[in-house]
Amino acid sequence: MIDRFSLTHIPAEDEALRAPVRSFLHDTLGALAPATRARSWLGFDAGFSRAMAEQGWIGLTLPKAYGGGGRSPFARFVLVEELLAVGAPVSAHWIADRQSGPLIARYGTLEQKAFYLPKICAAQAFFCIGMSEPNAGSDLASIRTRAVQTANGWRLTGRKIWTTNADKSHYMIALARTSGIPEDRQRGLSQVIVDLSLPGVSIAPIEDIAGDRHFSEVTFDDVDLGHEALIGMEGAGWEQVAAELAFERSGPERIYSSVVLLEEWLLALQAAKRAGQDVSRSERSALGALIAELATLRELSLSITGRLAKGESPATEAALVKDLGTSFEQSVPTVIGDLLGTRPLRGIADCSLADTLAYVTKIAPSYSLRGGTREILRGMIARGLGLR
Repeated sequence: MIDRFSLTHIPAEDEALRAPVRSFLHDTLGALAPATRARSWLGFDAGFSRAMAEQGWIGLTLPKAYGGGGRSPFARFVLVEELLAVGAPVSAHWIADRQSGPLIARYGTLEQKAFYLPKICAAQAFFCIGMSEPNAGSDLASIRTRAVQTANGWRLTGRKIWTTNADKSHYMIALARTSGIPEDRQRGLSQVIVDLSLPGVSIAPIEDIAGDRHFSEVTFDDVDLGHEALIGMEGAGWEQVAAELAFERSGPERIYSSVVLLEEWLLALQAAKRAGQDVSRSERSALGALIAELATLRELSLSITGRLAKGESPATEAALVKDLGTSFEQSVPTVIGDLLGTRPLRGIADCSLADTLAYVTKIAPSYSLRGGTREILRGMIARGLGLR
């Protein structure tokens, strides 16, 4: 499979985006506490997202005709790297920018594109994902949420869970069964766009172990949707979801979730050395190994971005990098926590490292759940390699 990856470089015109993004982030965010920066993926700040939109950086790869930037996937790679490195609160626009917008651009009608895409690019429409369900988990083919055709459109009934920011979003793209029964698996599934303010929609936030409430369970109780709610072809939902998940898994997001903690540990090691404390061989070795793994994963992610820029759809490769990336992200708090436990660093002026480690340790188990569990991804990789 290694022959599917090639050394790829960011084009100069896209690399040039890095400097203005850094300047904007410095001026807009100032100095954030490390434990706040570590929440970047889940940091919801609509004002920050609107400020990003004013710079033209929401919907960066979407068509200019709909308010997007018309840029290549490399430009978005640079933007995402800078956002996650500084720990920017990206959660408000994240899903709409990364997957809902591209999905609508690819499968939506002209009317859907004209209505939703400009709002996404202006950070005026936030989306959540309606895939997982109670008692179904990552087995999307067994979902029971149903959309029944009516004289005026569709009537939606069912439940979704783990819907990030559903309580703060305007819309959901929901996977629903429009024909057949759950035992039909992939057949008979479709996607519908749901206005979350409609009667019959109820949203119950779920508090996680870190004390955050970004997940929600969403219930649809005979929610009436218009004909225009259907996105793409009726019954083609499985193919469309596969494309949406490829958007979700193909970016550099899957390797940087623990990068703020890694940076804080490096700063702590440097502070200890300045204070005259020895940095042990095991600490130096662990730091080198983590940085080398991160650099390798970045090259793999860049290779996928290069293939996306060519119009290809490297779903198997994206699944592989997502699996490797989340394993790396989860290893960072374990490695650092173990080393701090055996040799606490003295002379650190504040608790920023401890606070950041505590948060990342709590949230890290979710890294291998979001975007597809490790078991599901490895099954995809096996099929992509012809092994099952």
